[in-house]
Amino acid sequence: MANERIRILLAEDMHMVQGALAALLELEPDLEVVAKVDRGDLIVPTALECRPDVAIIDVDLPNMNGLDAAALLHERLPECRTLILTALGRPGTLRRAMAAHVSGYLLKDSPAEGLARAVREVAAGRRVVNPQLVMRAWDIGENPLSERETKVLKMTAQGAEPPEIAAELHLSVGTVRNYLTTIVVKLNARNRIDAVRIATEAGWLT
Repeated sequence: MANERIRILLAEDMHMVQGALAALLELEPDLEVVAKVDRGDLIVPTALECRPDVAIIDVDLPNMNGLDAAALLHERLPECRTLILTALGRPGTLRRAMAAHVSGYLLKDSPAEGLARAVREVAAGRRVVNPQLVMRAWDIGENPLSERETKVLKMTAQGAEPPEIAAELHLSVGTVRNYLTTIVVKLNARNRIDAVRIATEAGWLT
């Protein structure tokens, strides 16, 4: 990379933020934004076409979230490094990012000069992660909920009531209520609302 510009794909759905990030990166003589997308499902086909060295991906993207897109990108174009941007430093989300073979994980409120430095680091094959987030992710542990319990709680977080959840998941209302009781116990929560809060802060519902 010493004598070539680092080619960057930028995935951000807020166009003002996307434009600002692109302008910031283009100020660096060794960085070049070769593609910009505003949907998660466009990342892989665009990357296969323009072959970037680094993909900067926002976590919250329409059509496909950034972590799923990053995992798919690693599968289809493993030589492209990924740098995740997020507004919230949720430990659970960081753990999912590491499982998706992400090379870097950066908070959006990080200093501006930190972005260019992070791009260079991941392009060189190194990982860039906030040490405090790493410790929080280590402390919080794995998601104790099963896949079905996580789905029930995610639907609850979206405002669905037990009858609606039961119909969607082809369960009885009683079974859904039993799931919710188990979830509250597993998370040591006061009630289902508290369970939603705990799981959301941990990043288990993203």
